[in-house]
Amino acid sequence: MQRGAATQGKVAKSVAGAEAIEFKATIADHQIDGALKRFKLSTSNDEERFIYFYDTPQLDLLSLGIITRARRVIGDVHDSTVKFRPVEPDKVAARWRKYRDFKIEADASETGTVRSASFSMPVPKGEIRRVAESKKGIAALFTEEQEEFLMEMAARKIDFKSLAVLGPLSAQRWRFDTPECPLPITAELWTREDGARLMEVSVKAPVAQAAFVMGGFMALLAEVGAERDDQQQSKTRWALDYYVAKLAGNVAKPNGAKPAARQKPPLASVARSASQPAAKKTAPARAAAKAAPRRTA
Repeated sequence: MQRGAATQGKVAKSVAGAEAIEFKATIADHQIDGALKRFKLSTSNDEERFIYFYDTPQLDLLSLGIITRARRVIGDVHDSTVKFRPVEPDKVAARWRKYRDFKIEADASETGTVRSASFSMPVPKGEIRRVAESKKGIAALFTEEQEEFLMEMAARKIDFKSLAVLGPLSAQRWRFDTPECPLPITAELWTREDGARLMEVSVKAPVAQAAFVMGGFMALLAEVGAERDDQQQSKTRWALDYYVAKLAGNVAKPNGAKPAARQKPPLASVARSASQPAAKKTAPARAAAKAAPRRTA
């Protein structure tokens, strides 16, 4: 690894303005079962989740760097998230930082570092399922504050009626300690409807430790024999590509799978004019969200 004047401050510059850094790496598919066994990860000690994304069939939001999703966490709070990446932290209004579940982080991997801003809010239990069953519109999952954040960051108002429900993914999540690493490790295993799996391991630390985390975690992966995943890709892209293809009828149904809930046909446009007033709606969880401890996404 090169060192000297050419590398001085390189990592610090790439994470400037972020509150924390999370280094992520995907595990090669044929090593997933071995990793689960090595760290004693199973359905008896996991956190079970179901994850839904919302985008147009052409993935117009993702192309703009916008991710909208919701998570049903079994036995815990359900939530929805609006995420932008990349962002320039100094261009994000300070007023959003008063929310406990708003954060600006540096997402790092073996392919590079990108800064993101995300804003989560709790969702009443049962609401995500009702939206998936087309009993409610997607807009019901996002508060007025999240919509304002979307409009401010994207310079447009997202028309939720133009979006489709993409998912769900079955997700298992573990947080564990191991003697080889001074930081807690998070492992997340996503399984699509077709049975394909993607496993990601990550560590998170204050941004001041960014260089140590990036170099140290890669060294640990090499030491424990984790191969570099040549197909390494974003979990989000991996999931959305499949469910968009499913929406278009371009994937085979797995054996024994139930037909997906019928989706309302998406509208042609992604967004309305930013000058069009947003509909007001009740957000009963807003006060709780401001006071609640910050959750990790």
